[in-house]
Amino acid sequence: MHWGLLTFLVAATPLTLAMDPGSSEAQAANTEPVRLIFDTDICGDCDDVLALGMIHALQSRGHCRLLAVTISADHELAAPFVDAVNTFYGRGEIPIGVVGSGGVVEKSAFLALVEEKDGGRLRYPHRLPSGRSAPSATAVLRQTLAAQPDGSVVIAQVGFSTNLARLLDSRPDEHSPMTGHELVRRKVKLLSLMAGAFQPIEGIAHYREYNVIKDIKSAQTLAERWPTAMVYSGFEIGIALPYPAVSIERDYAYVPHHPLAEAYIRRNPPPHNRPTWDLTSVLFAVLGDRGYFAVSPRGQVTVEADGVTRFEATPEGRHSYLILQPQQQPRVLEALVQLSSQPPSRVEGSRP
Repeated sequence: MHWGLLTFLVAATPLTLAMDPGSSEAQAANTEPVRLIFDTDICGDCDDVLALGMIHALQSRGHCRLLAVTISADHELAAPFVDAVNTFYGRGEIPIGVVGSGGVVEKSAFLALVEEKDGGRLRYPHRLPSGRSAPSATAVLRQTLAAQPDGSVVIAQVGFSTNLARLLDSRPDEHSPMTGHELVRRKVKLLSLMAGAFQPIEGIAHYREYNVIKDIKSAQTLAERWPTAMVYSGFEIGIALPYPAVSIERDYAYVPHHPLAEAYIRRNPPPHNRPTWDLTSVLFAVLGDRGYFAVSPRGQVTVEADGVTRFEATPEGRHSYLILQPQQQPRVLEALVQLSSQPPSRVEGSRP
């Protein structure tokens, strides 16, 4: 099938193209959208950008509602870039918070896209001029959680654990009389996070995954103190699902400039097939009941002093990790590609 026809079929239909109205899939599609917070380090790698595009597609399909985006890397252009992507998808009103002072400082190959101009106009319109114009992630998280029903929020964390560790330590404020720990325990249903490794990586059993080692203390705080269920997508999951670069070259060409494709190309130009680490956590956060992944038994994750993650099964544990079975791989990859490349359902400020 021609890529353009496939793209617009995807935009118009759910992932299951033929669905019996009485099936469990159809019933699930009619449930209330997942109330989602996206916490991302959206600086170094392009999988964060693809994951954000996925979220917008999932919202257009009625599967989730993006409540806020918080940024866990300290870069002046990260918040404007998120703002630009949200605006491209017609949702420029979504709150954005930043980690600020003490956060991991990151360089980026693609955030400068937010400053690109064509004919004197911004290629990707946005409202935030810099990260200094955005509120703190802690304030955004507290305000967002306080406004939601109890036990209703899912958080997808695909970067460093700094923001969520700070949230746990936060004190009562104008948004809520509860401490951060109490607020999380009351409002959050699930934390789906891309962190750690639970299988040997290229023969290395003692693998130090990037999201963990950049802020080990915060990763330890979450593993030890986060009061709700946590499901880890380990490094091994993303590398088993390389995003096909041919999709970047073809499926985003419905506009002359697309922020997801341009970020991917600036980070790793085709024909490189980039792993989909962060996309997997988003897919599970929103569609975790669809059987895309197997899930380990419950247990406890420990983050060692050097950043290595250990898992011990125990019925009392609140932690699990994703397992990708060989027969699941094609279906998951198809979902990631279709969702990432789905055109906006409405466009605010983007120009064809």
